[in-house]
Amino acid sequence: MRAAWTRRHRLLPGLLALACLATVAVAAAVPLTTPPARAADPVLVLDATFEDGTTQGFRARAGETVAVSTAVAHGGTRSLLASGRTASWQGPALALIDGMVEGTRYTLTVWVRLAAGQSPGQVRLSVQRDSGGTSAYDQVVGDTAVSADAWVRLSGTYVLAHDVDGLSAYVETASGTADLHIDDFTMAYQPTRPVQTDIPALREVLAADFPIGAAIGNRQIIGDQAVLLRRHFDTVTPGNALKWDATQPTEGAFRWADADTQVGFATDNGLAVRGHTLVWHQQTPAWVFTDTDGTPLTSDPADKALLLSRLEAHIRAVVGRYGDAIGVWDVANEVIDENQSDGLRRSRWYEISGLDYLRTAFRVAREVAPTARLYINDYNTNVPAKRDKLRDLVTRLRAEGVPVDGVGHQMHVNVQWPSLAETEAMLQAFIPLGVEQQVTEMDVSIYVNNDESFPTPPADRLLTQAYRYRDLFALYRRYADELTSVTLWGLADDDTWLDTFPVARKDAPLLFDTELQAKSAYWGIVDPTRIDPTPTPTVSPTVSPTASPTVSPTPTPTTGPDTCRAAYTVTNQWPGGFQASLRITNTGVRAHHGWTVRWRFPDGQLISQLWNGTVRQDGPGVTVTPTSWNSALPAGGTVEFGFLASWHTSNDRPVGLTLDGLACTTG
Repeated sequence: MRAAWTRRHRLLPGLLALACLATVAVAAAVPLTTPPARAADPVLVLDATFEDGTTQGFRARAGETVAVSTAVAHGGTRSLLASGRTASWQGPALALIDGMVEGTRYTLTVWVRLAAGQSPGQVRLSVQRDSGGTSAYDQVVGDTAVSADAWVRLSGTYVLAHDVDGLSAYVETASGTADLHIDDFTMAYQPTRPVQTDIPALREVLAADFPIGAAIGNRQIIGDQAVLLRRHFDTVTPGNALKWDATQPTEGAFRWADADTQVGFATDNGLAVRGHTLVWHQQTPAWVFTDTDGTPLTSDPADKALLLSRLEAHIRAVVGRYGDAIGVWDVANEVIDENQSDGLRRSRWYEISGLDYLRTAFRVAREVAPTARLYINDYNTNVPAKRDKLRDLVTRLRAEGVPVDGVGHQMHVNVQWPSLAETEAMLQAFIPLGVEQQVTEMDVSIYVNNDESFPTPPADRLLTQAYRYRDLFALYRRYADELTSVTLWGLADDDTWLDTFPVARKDAPLLFDTELQAKSAYWGIVDPTRIDPTPTPTVSPTVSPTASPTVSPTPTPTTGPDTCRAAYTVTNQWPGGFQASLRITNTGVRAHHGWTVRWRFPDGQLISQLWNGTVRQDGPGVTVTPTSWNSALPAGGTVEFGFLASWHTSNDRPVGLTLDGLACTTG
């Protein structure tokens, strides 16, 4: 029988260690040393099986009960049961402050199962960081389906990149308060391989073309990540530290620690900084859009004036703090909705102030940082409808004298999409405007739809990815006179937002792998002759105008002459809002052209944005029709679209799902 628990001391200065784990039985000790440079096997730091009949350091986060149970077990005869939960964030938590070395990448794994009689739901694994009386929360594993019938494994990586007073991992649910079991929790690290110093630096290879950048957080500026960053990149973009919720979570109370640390690292190491982002419809605290008494702001002149004054004060504070240290700002982010006739996203910014929020943001940013380059940034700008609406907006703003200096193309793409022709048309569309252009958030997902999930990246996908990077960067270099920088949205595959979006699964979208070693994708840019010389990739690029191709024919229909099946999934949920996807499968024998999907929301949910289709909502009734590029739904084929929406007291599944008037089965 394996040991019930092992642990290794940490080396974070100034933090007390043993108190939180005083009741844990120690079966083996690991020396108090930093992980070695390289080793053959992972090093197990924590291992909780509950076979000794104790909770082994796990505790409740609030008033719920956490106790050892013999009702079910993943291994052995015991598990840990969390019962009496009254909120979704409550669940079994374990202090990690005694086990983690700052800058080391750990794998956290736990098995979860709902208690008998509980309805299926979604669980996730998170980490809470406490410092200076304030708590922050990091998601290790995103929402994962779970039931009372089988155990599900949650496993993800985590790097502690902050000085903390407290640190704990915990299991929670996406919604609801179901009783749940956990078992066989482990924390381990893989001794790192040295950063390669015998390969060309990206920044030197691309020096004659444009600066190359990476999005960063605190973890990218310590240890081996910092070594990799300094060696290969010219510029950095703080991925979250400069956003409104990070800098001014409550009115007038600014937090600068993370942004100061990241900008300071860049300055000390001669790296240029892109500031991201001053105005966005997401990650903006609710107080920005409410009166002092909590009443939502309206388009009333007084409310509009209040909102714009808050915007001006925020920009003066943030941009003013960093002065010449930040030479480029994403002033506005994702303001285009191509499904609107005027192309403008109906964000709270727009609903209250119209275009004046953009006019104000650019004007104030120019006043505070007169030499900085000011950008408007968006995704899917390679899609003609979105590209053209963005071009129209930039043309209008510049004609008014609004100081829009550049357009940012995010380029979150995948191994099949977009085509080079679409990407080139994107760049060409803005040349006549006389604006700068930058690729601001590039990554190349190995996945082509939301149903795929690989335990390890398949070799053929990595090969295709390498060719995608090769071809896209060859295109960028042809337009080097127009592109003033290219930024990758991350440093290496060990830390990418695509691990949790649009669904929870391990992605590998960047140039360096989870061990910080160069991939074939790196060689696709640096020296394509050194790409793995395998025959033509088995995943061949196709032209599809959506980041996740939505029409995927299958050989034969599965049921009757004219039937359909609907699969509805809530992929993320937060107080007042959620993200969901709906996949419709044509299980009949005839194709549907120009299809129409309808349903009703039972709880007053309201869609604010939908992609891969055109939406109309009248009260609870929702109608979705296709775009020009996914209007054909063949027999056996599927179409999938996603959306963001609001909810209030509850968020039950839609009812009455139909395809062209046919009632669809669900599941």
